Amino acid sequence: MADLFALGQLAAEPLCQRLRSSPAGLTYEEAARRLQDFGLNLVARERKPTILQEIWGRARNPLNALLLTLAAVSYFIGDMRAAIVIVLMVLLAVGTAFIQEHRSNEAAARLRAMVKTTASVRRRPAVGDGDFAEVPIESLVPGDIVRLSAGDMIPADLRLLEAKDLFINQSALTGEAMPAEKFCHPHQQEINDPFDLPNMCFMGANVVSGFATGIVVRTGGHTFFGQLADEIAGRRVPTAFDQGINRFTWLMIRFIIVMVPTVFLINGLTKHDWLEALLFAVAVAVGLTPEMLPMIVTVNLAKGAIDMSRARVIVKRLNAIQNFGAMNILCTDKTGTLTQDRIILKRYLDIRGEESERVLQYAYLNSHFQSGLKNLLDIAVLQHVEMHGILGIDEGFAKIDEIPFDFSRRRLSVVVAHGPDKHILICKGAVEEIFAVCSRYEIDGTTGRLDESHFATAKEETVALNSDGFRVVAVAYLQGTRRLANRLLGRRRTRPDFARVHRLSRPAQGKRRGGHCRACREGRTREDSDRRQRGHHAQGLP
Repeated sequence: MADLFALGQLAAEPLCQRLRSSPAGLTYEEAARRLQDFGLNLVARERKPTILQEIWGRARNPLNALLLTLAAVSYFIGDMRAAIVIVLMVLLAVGTAFIQEHRSNEAAARLRAMVKTTASVRRRPAVGDGDFAEVPIESLVPGDIVRLSAGDMIPADLRLLEAKDLFINQSALTGEAMPAEKFCHPHQQEINDPFDLPNMCFMGANVVSGFATGIVVRTGGHTFFGQLADEIAGRRVPTAFDQGINRFTWLMIRFIIVMVPTVFLINGLTKHDWLEALLFAVAVAVGLTPEMLPMIVTVNLAKGAIDMSRARVIVKRLNAIQNFGAMNILCTDKTGTLTQDRIILKRYLDIRGEESERVLQYAYLNSHFQSGLKNLLDIAVLQHVEMHGILGIDEGFAKIDEIPFDFSRRRLSVVVAHGPDKHILICKGAVEEIFAVCSRYEIDGTTGRLDESHFATAKEETVALNSDGFRVVAVAYLQGTRRLANRLLGRRRTRPDFARVHRLSRPAQGKRRGGHCRACREGRTREDSDRRQRGHHAQGLP
């Protein structure tokens, strides 16, 4: 841990020297050598059991042990029929459970194999997007230069080299729900908790907003998250169903311990035929034990698992079915869905709901020049490559600055220069947030004043499009001089709500998502908008 505090106090150049790296990244050959030395960047996880381990896991419970004990006793006293029936019931119960769980485990393994996690890494010679390339997260090694943006998981323990408006959610590691702001400059203050280091990011956290570049200092089991995973991997807490079966089994054992000797002694003392008394006592023990119970329980749990599979839910442990059915309230975080990893920009509309290429042009400029997370919406917009030539972006536009998406503003703003003294502020975000900062709209070159009726109409159309599977965003612009753009960007130093970024969700597989984007303008206040802005109604993204 001491090395983390030491690394946090170093400037970028001595930090890279200490890790035997450089801001330009490692070469692929050096990364391969380090991968052999440090191992894969993977944390401990539950090992896939063998078939024999799966069978033993299903057979190992007190009820099966009691039944097999009774079967053995029945066999030795000559009651072959009872022994065969008991063993058969146990084998059928264990076999049914094994087949169902084995199939579920295989299905889950196939799903995991479909998920490929990558990180944006700078290595030499450069390939891919600029000098960064997407590489599998397990191939990261200490010394790699990694780029982070909104929505990314931290792929290893990192020391930041560059950071802009970076906020990290470390709740999985610290339990603190509020995001922590991170910086790239060396720290000199006294810090006892490594998670409080302002320039360190740890595996298991995720980027809430902003973007950054960092150098990997720890990977795999050497990370804090990896050490935590080592401690808990393989632990399985008995479910309420397991505990109930155990209590029932011990109840039956207590009954047998009391009843069998009592019956044996009474019969032996009264009839003086101790062999017959023994046979009768064993019959009492067999009669007290429900031989069919394991089979009945397993069949019912298997039926529940099959019903869940029809709803596309994989049940890896049959005993979980009882817990699932016993729940009254299920609290869960929002989860991802299987997607085609593709969104289509279907419609781009003005305030009247009619097609408008101007809307697409402003959306394209915003997506092209923003440097944060290129989410699926941005990718869908950028698929309209014809806009690049129509607008003459390479010759006619230059990026000045941007304000990342955040949870308070719910919009992303980009300032671009168009000509020597003409600057355009382009915003893209939630419909209601865009309307809240706009006062006018533009249709076919003419502008008009926005009122509540326009917003109500837009809201109704947004709801209708959402219900039809479209994702709706809005685009707005403010055109002015360089001085005005600088004044607007200066708000970031006094307005904290310019700090965070949001990751947009993906559509479910098989559904085509479209969108509807409305455009107005964004100014400092509504009053400023009345005086300065020209609005433009934009379109929807899928």
